[in-house]
Amino acid sequence: MSSSAVVAAGAKEIGTEEERKKRMAAACVELLKCIGEDPSREGLLKTPERWAKALLFFTKGYHESVENVLNDAVFHEKHDSMVVVRDIEVHSLCEHHLVPFFGKVHIGYIPNGKILGLSKLARIVEVFARRLQVQERLTTEIAQSLMDTLAPSGVGVVIEAKHMCMVMRGVEKTTTSTVTSSMLGCFRIDPRTRDEFLRFANSGR
Repeated sequence: MSSSAVVAAGAKEIGTEEERKKRMAAACVELLKCIGEDPSREGLLKTPERWAKALLFFTKGYHESVENVLNDAVFHEKHDSMVVVRDIEVHSLCEHHLVPFFGKVHIGYIPNGKILGLSKLARIVEVFARRLQVQERLTTEIAQSLMDTLAPSGVGVVIEAKHMCMVMRGVEKTTTSTVTSSMLGCFRIDPRTRDEFLRFANSGR
C-alpha cells in the first residue's frame, strides 16, 4: 500500500469529514493561543472553522485517485509523436513547514497506442499536488502515474516552483525558484528526445 493510501485510510479511521473539521478547528484554537492570539476576538471567531475547511481542500488529493479523475478519458490512437502540455499551474503544501509552494508543470509524452484527454494531465497534477509534498516527489509521482496509465514510449515532467519556506522564513530569498525533472522511458535514454521536450517546455520565454 502506498504512503498516500495509508494516510487516506488513517483519515477514514479518524471519522467523517465533519468530525475531522471539528477536531482540526479545536486544534487551531490551541495554535492561536500558543502564538499569543486571542481566539475569542471578533476577527478570529470563525478562523478555526475556515482554516480546517481550507486545509482539507488543500489536501483533498489524499481522497482522490488517478483512476477516478481519468474517468475513461484514455483513447486508442496511432499518433506516435510527442505531446506536450506546458504551464499547468500547480499549488501545493511543503510537508516540512506546511507553507505553500507554487509554479508551473510541463508534461510531455510519446504515445504508444494510447493518448489521454488533455485536461486530464492537469487533473493528474492536482491529485498529487493536493497533498503534503516535496517538489522532487511530486515530479516523480506525476511522471510515474502517466507511465502506469498509458504505457507510453516515454514521459517527461518538469516543475518550476517558488517555495514560501525560502521566501517568508529561513534564508528569505524572494527571487529563487526550484526546477525539478523526471524523465522516463525514451526521454531518459535518448538525449535527442529529452532535448526536444525541453525545447518545447522552454519555448516562448
